[in-house]
Amino acid sequence: MPGRERAMRMSVEQPLWRALAGYRVLTMVYAVGLFAAAHEKFARPWLAVGYFAVLAVWTLATLPKVANAASCTRPFLTADLTIALVGVLLTPLADAPERVDAGGPTLPSIWTAGAVLAFAIKGGWRWAAVASTLVAVANLVERGSPARDTVHNVILVWVASIAIGYVVEVARASERTLARALEIEAATRERERLARDIHDSVLQVLAMVQRRGTVIGGEAAELGRLAGEQEVALRTLVSGGLVPVPRVSGDAAGGAAVRAGAADGDADGNGEAAQDGPVDLRALLAPHAGARVSLAEPGAPVLLAPTAARELAAAVGAALDNVRRHAGERSRAWILVEDEPDAVIVTVRDDGPGIPEGRLAEAEGEGRLGVALSIRGRLRDLGGSAELVSVPGQGTEVELTVPKDGNGTRDVRGKAERR
Repeated sequence: MPGRERAMRMSVEQPLWRALAGYRVLTMVYAVGLFAAAHEKFARPWLAVGYFAVLAVWTLATLPKVANAASCTRPFLTADLTIALVGVLLTPLADAPERVDAGGPTLPSIWTAGAVLAFAIKGGWRWAAVASTLVAVANLVERGSPARDTVHNVILVWVASIAIGYVVEVARASERTLARALEIEAATRERERLARDIHDSVLQVLAMVQRRGTVIGGEAAELGRLAGEQEVALRTLVSGGLVPVPRVSGDAAGGAAVRAGAADGDADGNGEAAQDGPVDLRALLAPHAGARVSLAEPGAPVLLAPTAARELAAAVGAALDNVRRHAGERSRAWILVEDEPDAVIVTVRDDGPGIPEGRLAEAEGEGRLGVALSIRGRLRDLGGSAELVSVPGQGTEVELTVPKDGNGTRDVRGKAERR
């Protein structure tokens, strides 16, 4: 999934593998350089030359093996650690005894730490503890006694490798948690999008059928009752699992939201120009104006990306639908469009009775989705916001803010104005 792929790209492991590959090459060169500087002091230099030839070929040939965790297999780790241990144990045979007793470096020198770090990055702190313990035993055997400098070096490698292994384990756990969170977020957004579409179409129609059936009576009343039952069941289904968001009642039926959905379909299916460039928001809001809905807009085009314009118009339709449903058919509403340099702000205000105290919590408990998904959900997906202010007896005001994205909207607008 996209979320998991993004988390993998953010992995902290890959830089560690690259650093390990560079460390192995540099320490191999360092070990060869130490030998070259003191080769005349070795008791059996030909033995050391043979080992360094194997070490150089192995280090360069296995660079792809330390490119990532998948390539670094257990057989490779075992062979790599074996070469390091053999080098340590060969030191007393190749080097002069006095140099060994004086604490001289082993044949692989600090290259051995690279083999241990590979265990740490691949398998975590437990693997690192096993590998570093084997290296410690080999170093003690090479010296013949637990000298102070040997113990110091052994403890340093042991602690460092275990610490790195633990950090890698924590990083992996964090990446898995992040990937899971991204997957849940993507699934939740898709669910909210589907719930918005259902609210703006199916639920609206079912609510309208229920009300009209009750008014007509007879068989239509039974049909309305069934439609009401299906509406309740569908609301429960689409609201289940959603992130709780404060919302007002969204059971407005038949009306502007359905018409807004149809307008969206026209823009998607028939409006080729909407697919090619910014859309004038005024054209999408014009159908909402009427005898009881006043529209105040700028004289110049209010250009937005097609998706943003359609979603903002649908949110306005949902707000007007709530006005008709809760404020009454005789209520008045005003739409104010403001084209700011960085955002487009649309305010929908009505002269209804306002929202009673506690109604928002009650609507949330009933699973109604009007403001939560059809309005706030749309604006949140666009990176904007929806602010609702309601005072009982003084009407309700909804302020919708959509930022202007960087898709060339301003440039196109500038060209239009220059023409």
